Amino acid sequence: MTLGAVGIVYGDIGTSPLYAMKEVFAEGHGLALTQENVLGVVSLIVWGLIIIVSLKYVTLVLRADNRGEGGIMALMALALSSVGRNSKLYFPLLVIGVFGTTLFYGDGVITPAISVLSAVEGLSVAAPGFSHYVVPVTVAVLTALYALQARGTAGIGKWFGPIMVVWFATLAILGLVNIVASPQILQALNPWHALHFLEGNRLLAFISLGAVVLAFTGVEALYADMGHFGPKPMRAAWFFVAFPALALNYLGQGGLLLAHPEAVDNPFFQQLGPWSVIPLTILATAAAVIASQATISGTFSMTKQAIALGLLPRMKIEYTSASEIGQIYIPVVNWLQLAVVLMVVIGFGSSSLLAAAYGIAVTATMMVTTLLTFFVIRYRWKYNLALCIFATGFFLVIDIGFLSANMLKLTHGGWFPLLLGTLLFTMMLTWKRGRELVVENLQKHAIPLDDFLTSLFVDPPTRVPGTAIFMRSESDGVPHAMLHNLLHNKILHERVVFLTVSMAEVPYVPTEEQVRVHNLGNDCYQMDVLYGFKDTPDIPWALELARFQGLGFEMMETSFFIARQTVVPNPDRGMALWREHLFVTMSRHARDAADYYRIPSNRVIELGTKIEI
Repeated sequence: MTLGAVGIVYGDIGTSPLYAMKEVFAEGHGLALTQENVLGVVSLIVWGLIIIVSLKYVTLVLRADNRGEGGIMALMALALSSVGRNSKLYFPLLVIGVFGTTLFYGDGVITPAISVLSAVEGLSVAAPGFSHYVVPVTVAVLTALYALQARGTAGIGKWFGPIMVVWFATLAILGLVNIVASPQILQALNPWHALHFLEGNRLLAFISLGAVVLAFTGVEALYADMGHFGPKPMRAAWFFVAFPALALNYLGQGGLLLAHPEAVDNPFFQQLGPWSVIPLTILATAAAVIASQATISGTFSMTKQAIALGLLPRMKIEYTSASEIGQIYIPVVNWLQLAVVLMVVIGFGSSSLLAAAYGIAVTATMMVTTLLTFFVIRYRWKYNLALCIFATGFFLVIDIGFLSANMLKLTHGGWFPLLLGTLLFTMMLTWKRGRELVVENLQKHAIPLDDFLTSLFVDPPTRVPGTAIFMRSESDGVPHAMLHNLLHNKILHERVVFLTVSMAEVPYVPTEEQVRVHNLGNDCYQMDVLYGFKDTPDIPWALELARFQGLGFEMMETSFFIARQTVVPNPDRGMALWREHLFVTMSRHARDAADYYRIPSNRVIELGTKIEI
């Protein structure tokens, strides 16, 4: 498990040495390459790894798990359940959590672009004439990576851990070689150099924070992958493999710059001299592909959770592994993400130009995580208020400092993740509000189920063999599909089941708690199915579970009646008209409910209904 964590969890932060030091001393930042500044920057990075990654994420945030699951979506669900739906804090926390989620999508776009770009840029170090081929080669590598997603990572995933162990070992060796050559760099282990750097440079130091934070990219992916490995293997992988290798390499790059200031244009690829550039480029590209794969898989997982929580319409989800349910592939997300990634690579053209966009995505997400963590430790863990404020306030000050420094780059690429996040944020809240309006409309015209059944069986219609299952939401009365069936066919099956699927604000619901059956009399039943936001909805399997509660099903004698809703915008009520049109468009492209719930298509009968919002 620890080997797997090295391969998947730390791929993103493990490729940060490719570009972090180079960006801090880039000409545009105006930071002079002096011994004091090098010691100060390296001290900031090393102590940032200790405070932000080791203390905040690996020690504190990994404790804030939602039944074993991590990530900003799981943390948001945990915070929301901690304060309760009736709390005034519920909606603001929802908004904060959703915006943090959309920024994670921005991170998922930029990580593949900047990681692969940085790795391939090693070609231009080896032979400056190859600089024109960096973008085309990057585009080719990324296109191939996304094209392989449909096949899953089961075959190649077993190599991720060993390759990343080789990568981290290489980072450590490179660092040690340069530390031995310039042992004075070890002074950077004293945090006084970081404080002296901040005090002595002030404005320039503040600006440089926007590049220093690049050394901590990948911390959100670290938290999101907790459910796959658990906190213990992740902590072991960090403290025994990733952290020592990263700290040594940053110290080594600092030592290289002290001895050879001319290496500042790309210190990573010049740590061992010209002969090592090509082998390092090959190994770095492999590491960058693995880091990209982790964020792509994370995006698929995040999308699945967002669908379950009602923030995105249903989409086609394919399972690429017979043994690992977490390995999924979402075609729409895959190709849309590739299109955006390629636009980013071609539009920005270099890792340096892309670094500004990356910094804002990372720091804003880190700040959202800190805010949500406060509400979890205060309202769920019931910690003392002063302790909660101190624990999260300390990290919040750091997050705000890094975010403020990155906001200076707003016009130099920082706008991109904010624009992408705003678009996704608008879509998510529009979808959520639109579904609420649909439910309100259905409730307004709902006929209470119990009263309807009582009157129906006073003079019952003709009953025919078989079982009819009518899908209905939690707040529905009589399903529209049933009313249409009675109106047009004037028959009722000998057994009727009203099926309600609900989503809990937890990642998984135990199998024994997923299905509940209530007898309504006259061979009518209410069947409630409860899933977590990381569970895979599977109605045929839920019907199998119902056998344990005395309700057995023969699929060939069972028909599913589903109402297909046609949503019509109404300018006189609901949302702004443009949002209603956006919701209608998203609704028309949503995946079919029967397909999403894995109901056999030859057992489905759809009946249309029109709803105004």
